[in-house]
Amino acid sequence: MSRRLVLIACFLTVFTSYAIRYGYGVLLPEMIVSLEITKAEAGVIFSSFFIAYTVSSPVLGLLGDRWDARWLLSSFVAILGAGAFFMYSASSVLSASLIYALAGIGSAACWAPVMALAQRWTSRERIGGTLAVIDVGSALGLIGAGAVMPLVVGAWDWRTGWMLLGGLGFFVAALNFLVVRDRPPQLESPGEIRRDRPPPVGTAISTLLKDSRFWLLGLAYLLTGFAIIIPFTFLSTYATEGQGFSYQLASNLITTIGIGAIISKVGLGPLSDRVGRIKVMMLCAVLIALGSLGMVFFDKVWLFATSVVFSLGYGVIWAMYAAAASDFFPRGSAGTTVGLWTMFLGVGSVLAPIVSGWIADVTGDLAWSFALAAGAALLSFLLLLPVRSYRVKHAPFLVKG
Repeated sequence: MSRRLVLIACFLTVFTSYAIRYGYGVLLPEMIVSLEITKAEAGVIFSSFFIAYTVSSPVLGLLGDRWDARWLLSSFVAILGAGAFFMYSASSVLSASLIYALAGIGSAACWAPVMALAQRWTSRERIGGTLAVIDVGSALGLIGAGAVMPLVVGAWDWRTGWMLLGGLGFFVAALNFLVVRDRPPQLESPGEIRRDRPPPVGTAISTLLKDSRFWLLGLAYLLTGFAIIIPFTFLSTYATEGQGFSYQLASNLITTIGIGAIISKVGLGPLSDRVGRIKVMMLCAVLIALGSLGMVFFDKVWLFATSVVFSLGYGVIWAMYAAAASDFFPRGSAGTTVGLWTMFLGVGSVLAPIVSGWIADVTGDLAWSFALAAGAALLSFLLLLPVRSYRVKHAPFLVKG
């Protein structure tokens, strides 16, 4: 029962983090009108979240391997909730950026530490499937934000939407305090348990930085984040302004991506335990690129079809990187590895809304921004090619094969 409760708490933590993160894109069309801001300024607000997220993630990744998970996840999810809640008071680009940055700090504890905790409660043979199921929370967060926020805006306004998202954060923080426990009963052999203990901080970081695979995967992570953030920031706005969608119909695009992402996680996550993580990650990169290009060349009902293609690539990709951290590097350093990779992800996530928003303002068309996203996804595919020659064994490291 303890294992089930811990994994449910992990699921809900991821759900909350992604509902708050991508709720921004759903609420953005109304915020742009209310705050009278440009798309580039809207990108700056979203980037503030990722700047704080990027700076905080390596520290929280290290803490996730070494600090009690109960206190970590309860306190930082409460910070996430506070950042979302006080977005209701935003009156300018500056105030919104500062408040949303607080949410970014809290969100940094909702991925690397959560994945490290879940791996401690899961046998090696089921890591890919377990992490993918937990990551279904991110897709349901998208679906929830895409389905509920337009109803809230219709009945009240976008400020009320932020208050409800903040309340969700406070609720999950309290739940984490009640049910999360740091370490499970010993499921594996004493020798493996010793190997899974985190090494000293300096040793762990030095080992990672000397490994070329760490850099290849980190740069691929950066480009993947860059590619994914662009549609999540501007797809609803693109549909309403460029394709004549109603606000409700445009929000359904985000819901569609969430549904497709669940299919991706449930199908491709367990598959990666059999065929290998890198192969699935390369497939995801191709699907993200094709979906982003489809947003450029298709409109109306076809925009939903291309969103599904995009979602199949997006859905399982983050869980694959988290699982790959244990495939290539010591399991006891999984939080540290994912936390450092999140610095790369953060760079891409910070740049993507600003660059794509600026391109849209200059050209008057968001289609060029989606083309840029497709190019970034293809580059991530190329970076994964050299890593595919490594295969997983049931040991802390991959060996060349």
